[in-house]
Amino acid sequence: MAQIDLRPVRISRDPARRSTQLLSGLALYGVSVAMLTRAHLGLEPWGVLAEGVTKHTGLTFGTATGLISVAVLLLWIPLRQRPGIGTVANVVVIAVVVDLARAVIPDQHALTWRIVLLVGGVALNGVATATYVGARLGPGARDGLMTGLAARTGRSVRLVRTCLEISVVVAGFALGGTVGFGTVLYALAIGPLTQAVLPLTTWREKRERQQRH
Repeated sequence: MAQIDLRPVRISRDPARRSTQLLSGLALYGVSVAMLTRAHLGLEPWGVLAEGVTKHTGLTFGTATGLISVAVLLLWIPLRQRPGIGTVANVVVIAVVVDLARAVIPDQHALTWRIVLLVGGVALNGVATATYVGARLGPGARDGLMTGLAARTGRSVRLVRTCLEISVVVAGFALGGTVGFGTVLYALAIGPLTQAVLPLTTWREKRERQQRH
């Protein structure tokens, strides 16, 4: 399979389509995270940390998610990473949508519905990630931290991501965040799901599309 070019491209190129794709992907991402929180079967790594923060601060889940993203952005400074429009939108949209979706999606107690929410949330998260990343309007805070650390340390993106997410899960669990089967399922499924959808969602220059056909 050919390598997919995900380098950021200026918003002036196909702005309507790419902005819509970005915001749609981020909104779906927020909904998917809310679904995982209502399943109570284990959260994705950064969700574990956000839940742990809520238990010690009284903040809403969405607010905690947003503040964690801002803190991560501060780590970009020594890594010399540059945020894009997508980076800022990532922080704001996901934080708002998570809380809105949690207000609509009720807690589930029947195991069957909890599993449905879990599996649906993980699948939707993969689609959402590929959608907003494919808009090529700048990485999210966590994605930028991952690529920045990989560039500065010379380590592989896979290793850096794994170490980051293990660290985040451990910190979140220590704060009282929920770790469970869902955490493991997410870790195993999110990479393949995102990779499978990216070819369908990645924006390409006109000449790139012509070359593909």
